[in-house]
Amino acid sequence: MSTALITIIGIIAFAVLAPVLGCLLAGLDRIITAKMQGRVGPPLLQPYYDVRKLIEKDNVSVNSTEGVYITCALVFTIIAGGIFFSGGNFLLCVFVITLSALFFIMAAYSTRSPYAELGAHREIVQVMAYEPMVLFLCVGFYLATGSFNTSSVFYMNQPILFATWGFFIGLVFVLTIKLRKSPFDLSYSHHAHQELVKGITTEMSGKTLAKVEVMHWCENVLFLGWCGIFFVTGNWVSLIVAVLVCVVLYLFEIFIDNNFARVKWQVMLKSAWAVALVAGVINTLVLIML
Repeated sequence: MSTALITIIGIIAFAVLAPVLGCLLAGLDRIITAKMQGRVGPPLLQPYYDVRKLIEKDNVSVNSTEGVYITCALVFTIIAGGIFFSGGNFLLCVFVITLSALFFIMAAYSTRSPYAELGAHREIVQVMAYEPMVLFLCVGFYLATGSFNTSSVFYMNQPILFATWGFFIGLVFVLTIKLRKSPFDLSYSHHAHQELVKGITTEMSGKTLAKVEVMHWCENVLFLGWCGIFFVTGNWVSLIVAVLVCVVLYLFEIFIDNNFARVKWQVMLKSAWAVALVAGVINTLVLIML
């Protein structure tokens, strides 16, 4: 079977399965958050009910360009997920998901709303904060496996975590930014407790906002997959270990989200770059010397 066909199958499978899994994760997030705050909380499928309600609403947007940009962002997120989970090029996956983030930013700028533009400014800062660590991650993956293809981990006798521990620590740190969790949810929070004006999605509603929510579900699955790949080997048991690690990390992110207040963008940028510099550079030097 050709690589292109495998990638296409992976994209289709990700487009079907990722929203379902992402919806369940979002529902679990809301339930745990409610319990931590002493509330009853919504049902597990409440995120699905919310998205379905958004789809049923009439489209009210400033212009038609906004919807096009959001559609492109969702499509590129799905493509990135398909590339990653089909064993494709990890570096290409990173470039495609970054392209998705750029379309998301352009959608906010196209509205000419001061609140949306402020959210877009913050989103750019978030991309600047986590991107160096993500690029270090690609370098470390190549040095540890000899290939950018994620399928190469299945030929390893031991998890690449042993060789890329620094990159894993850095990824876990920026994962809070990627999952849009407090204290680093500067541009857009999926909870209503952060601000009255909804940041980058201020001018989005109806089907457009529904696409943003689905895109967020897919991103969560993809980014947790990035963490899980550190534990995957040729042994099928490693897949179970990887899933358990992803669950633990997601619960840890929920805990952080509910126990830390939002920080200033300067703190986020400096801390993310510091972690990338220390963890990324040290681990890279170790791999090169070995």
